Amino acid sequence: MAGNRENKMKEKINWKKELKLAPGYLIIFVWVMFTFALLGWILAASFSTTPDIFAGKVLDFETGLHFENYAAAWGDGGVATFFTNSLIYSVISCVALILICAPAAYVLARYTFIGNKIIQTGFVSAMGVPITMIVLPLFCLVANMGILNHVVASKMTLIFLYIGINIPYTTIFLLTFFANLSRTYEEAAAIDGCPPTKTFWKIMLPMAQSGIVTVTIFNFINIWNEYFLSLIFANSDQLRPVAVGLYGMLQSMQYTGNWAGMFAAVVIVFLPTFILYIFLSEKIIGGVTGGIKG
Repeated sequence: MAGNRENKMKEKINWKKELKLAPGYLIIFVWVMFTFALLGWILAASFSTTPDIFAGKVLDFETGLHFENYAAAWGDGGVATFFTNSLIYSVISCVALILICAPAAYVLARYTFIGNKIIQTGFVSAMGVPITMIVLPLFCLVANMGILNHVVASKMTLIFLYIGINIPYTTIFLLTFFANLSRTYEEAAAIDGCPPTKTFWKIMLPMAQSGIVTVTIFNFINIWNEYFLSLIFANSDQLRPVAVGLYGMLQSMQYTGNWAGMFAAVVIVFLPTFILYIFLSEKIIGGVTGGIKG
């Protein structure tokens, strides 16, 4: 028994193979350490003061931890408005994308009809269209309609644009995932008299949970960090999301000089995506590697 255990241990660790992979491990290790060092410095700077930052004493904390940097960034810096706008844009767009793209992807993956391949090809082709090609015509159309003069209408326009731009990617991602799901569940539901629509919402959609969570996280991060569209269509602080808002704050630094508050704002903006990755990393990995087969 003891000999079998030793043999299994030897089989588990192939040192020759591990040595060949050592350069890759080293690169990953260096990259991880650099990332943690950079994020750690930014976090430390957010609790420091501007003089300490320029004096290179960020990690000394000679004057203590300055939590007021966060209060100033959230209130006086306008981060609260930018954060709320980004949250509204991201959440509403992500929910709408799933409600639109999940049924579409399921139909394209499960049913054969005239135009199916054409629609799929159209979605793939749309993913390659540069955003700059459609922004200016859309802006002229929206400006002529007078929508940009109203806050609520402008927010709805941005949400509509975020949804439209991300529909091709979301549909293709979920289509691939639904294609990997076993048909036996649908067949069993049909035998029990369950209609196709109910089968989708009650059985197939929950089974695609990991794929839906993954694409939702990707869409959330994409919309949260989006800059170009919001720069064009968000023409006031009431409309601007975090990306454009932070750029405006960076420009104002040359007049206020509050770099510590700037780093505090960066940490606040970074938190939502960081939390998503921490708590949903397993879902992301499961969604990327494919659907449930069987």
